[in-house]
Amino acid sequence: MTRYASMFERCAAQERGAIVPFVMLGDPTPSSCEAIIEALIADGADALEIGIPFSDPVADGVVIQEAHLRALQAGTAIDECFRILTRIRNSHPDLPIGLLVYANVPFSIGVDRFYELCAQAGVDSVLIPDLPIREGHPFGEAALKSGIDSVYIAPPSASPRTLSDVAHSARGYVYAVSRVGVTGADHEASTVGLHEAVAKLREEAAAPVLLGFGISRPEHVRAALQAGADGAISGSAIVRIIAEHAAQITEEEKNGSSDALNETLVRLGEFFAPMYQATLNYGNN
Repeated sequence: MTRYASMFERCAAQERGAIVPFVMLGDPTPSSCEAIIEALIADGADALEIGIPFSDPVADGVVIQEAHLRALQAGTAIDECFRILTRIRNSHPDLPIGLLVYANVPFSIGVDRFYELCAQAGVDSVLIPDLPIREGHPFGEAALKSGIDSVYIAPPSASPRTLSDVAHSARGYVYAVSRVGVTGADHEASTVGLHEAVAKLREEAAAPVLLGFGISRPEHVRAALQAGADGAISGSAIVRIIAEHAAQITEEEKNGSSDALNETLVRLGEFFAPMYQATLNYGNN
C-alpha cells in the first residue's frame, strides 16, 4: 500500500478528512523552511505539498509568487531541495510528500533524471500545474518508471472528458481546484460543482480528491469535505504567515538568532490547529 493510500485509509478510519499544508522549499531560507515543515508535521499535517522554487510561477498568485522569489534569493537550488526532502523523508518514513513543480524544472534536469531524483529523496507524488493532462504522457511514463504518483488538476466545471482523463491518469490523489484563477487566500474557495465532479471521479474509480486554492479558514475545510472531497490543501494562507516575518527571519539567521522564526512557528500553530479540527467535526456542522 502506498503512503497516500495508507494516509487516506487512516483518515477514513478516524472519520475525518485530510489536511495538507503547502510550503515553498527555501522560503524564507532553506534552514528556516525545514523548521517550518517540521512544525507543521508536529501540528498534525496528514501529508505535505512542497513547492520547488521557480522564476515564472504562472499558476500562482502574488503571495506564492513572492515565496518563489524569496527562496531563489536565498540561494535555494534544486540540489538543496532534494537534500531537504531526503532529510524530511528520513525523519518521517510514513508521511506522504508531494511536489508542486513547474515543467521547466524537470525539463532542465531531464525528465527521467528528475523523477529518479524524486524517488531517491522519497517523494511520493509530483504535480506540474502548467502541464496540460493531454501533454503529460512523457512525464507520466517517467514517473511510473520511478514509482512516483502523477497528480493532475480537476478544474472547476471541467468537462466529463477532462474529468475522465484526470480520473484515469492521476495517482495518489486528484487536485480539485476550488475556483478559476491563480492560487491565493484573497479569493474565496468555492465548492460549486464539486459534489458532481467528485461523483464523476468516483464513477471512474479515481484516486481520492483534495480541494485546493483559497483554503484559508476552517469553514473552507468543512465545506470541501461536505461536498465530497477527501481533504483540503491550504497554501497561500500559510505562506502569508511566513512572509510576515521572512525578512526578520533571514536577518536573524545571519546572527544566530531565531526569535522571528519562533514567533512564526507559534503563528502557524495557531492557524493550523482549527484547520485540523475542522477535519474532525465537519460532519456535525
